[in-house]
Order: sequence, then structure tokens, then C-alpha cells
Amino acid sequence: MPELPEVETTKNGISPWVTGNTIENLIIREPKLRWMIESDVKQKSLGRVVQSVKRRAKYILLEMDHGSAIIHLGMSGSLRIIKSDEPPMKHDHFDIVFKNGISLRYRDPRKFGAFFWSHNPPLHPLFQRLGPEPLSDEFSENYLWKKSRNRKVTIKQFIMNSQVVVGVGNIYASESLFLAGIRPSIKTGRLSRKRMKKLVEAIKKILTQAIKSGGTTLQDFYMSDGNPGYFKQKLKVYGRDKEPCVKCGEPISIKILGQRSTFYCRICQI
Repeated sequence: MPELPEVETTKNGISPWVTGNTIENLIIREPKLRWMIESDVKQKSLGRVVQSVKRRAKYILLEMDHGSAIIHLGMSGSLRIIKSDEPPMKHDHFDIVFKNGISLRYRDPRKFGAFFWSHNPPLHPLFQRLGPEPLSDEFSENYLWKKSRNRKVTIKQFIMNSQVVVGVGNIYASESLFLAGIRPSIKTGRLSRKRMKKLVEAIKKILTQAIKSGGTTLQDFYMSDGNPGYFKQKLKVYGRDKEPCVKCGEPISIKILGQRSTFYCRICQI
């Protein structure tokens, strides 16, 4: 599933192509994604200029003067810049066609993404309860410390909660906890303020590195130019069950937390 670095990479990839361009057409081949694509997306987009491309959590926003077209990549979605006359393939569900002869094409084999319109995204129900961006100043030691008091959920589940902080998915939660030396199963309320600070710093560092490397390619994600992301080569624990820890040599362990596979080192993470 594309996580925050993959979505940020996609946003950065498509932005130079679509910013300042006028939407000429919207071709919807499969309206039934996670939610039905409503007709108002087309009605409100045609003839409008994309003023900027932004990301909020794992959503990509094409901002116009009267609202935003919003795309979520779901489990296996991707966006690519193509020539408008390129024939669609089986899982190419919609194209946003621009006047300069290029299109933004959405591909999604599992059809769990979304495409909708909002006049004011911060007030949309999907956005209202979202936590801060992990790379923002708002996401700080003080913020996470206050949020964590008296919480009995595991720390991994806590930082993967989008109401606490957005965009820290399974891969980067495991990697951040390893960097911070924190065992994923420890109860959140037991963490000291000092360790909470290390965790915040680790999350910011891991996500920044992943964005610079173009995200992580596992099964489905590709960047907007069709090339894979390369952060997978730098993963220290995720997907490395029984392989030696890069720090101590102990085999990496795996357990299920919150129905998600969790990778960690029993020696280095306490």
C-alpha cells in the first residue's frame, strides 16, 4: 500500500506537469472505486486551472480556485503522466485530460482508491479528525507526549493512528521504532518523555529519507514516471524476518500487532 513517502513522491512527480494547466476532459472508465465517483467531480473540474498540487495525509489534492479534486491511491493505486492519446490498459480507471496534450492517468488493480470533490477539504469529514503531518513542527515531542498519556495501546498502533499523526504506515512505523530502539509492543503510556523524543526524531528522519529515495516499492507502487521507488533497499527490519539484524546480528523477529505484521529486533528494541 502506498504510504506517505510514496504519495509525496507521486505529488512531487505530477506537480510540474499539471500545475498551471487547464483541465479539458475527465474520462471515467470505472466509477466504482472505494466510493462511487460522483458526477460533480467532472462538472466542477472542466475548464478549470490547477493552481497547485498538495498532499494531506495520503490524499493528493489538485487545488483550483473554487475547491479541490482529491485522489487517494488506496491499496494499489498509482498516478502517471502520459500522452493523452496513449491507449488505456485493463486497470486504468480514469484520466484527467489537460489542454497541453498530456493526461494524469489513475491505475488501480484492486479498485480501493478514491476520487472526489471538496469545496473546502479541511472541513470534509475525511479530513476533520486527521492528526498533524509528521514532518511538520506541530508533530513534536511535546505533542506526542501529551497525546500518549494514559494510553494502553501498543506504541506501534498508536503512531499508526491517523488521528494521532498521519501517514505513518506499517513499513515506516516498524523502521522508525527500530531506529529509536523501541519495541513495537510496549504500551504507549509506559514510554518516557526521553524515548518519546527519540521516536519523533526517528519518524521524521525515516520519512525524510524515504521521500528522498522515492518511496518504497513492494508490490504495486511506482512513481509517476513509471520507475520504482528505492527506499526498500534501505529497510532495516521490515520484511526481513529471520535475517540478521544490521546492528547486533540477532535474527529479526515478526509478530502480529493490530492485524499487521510487525518486524523488530529482540535485542536492539526494548
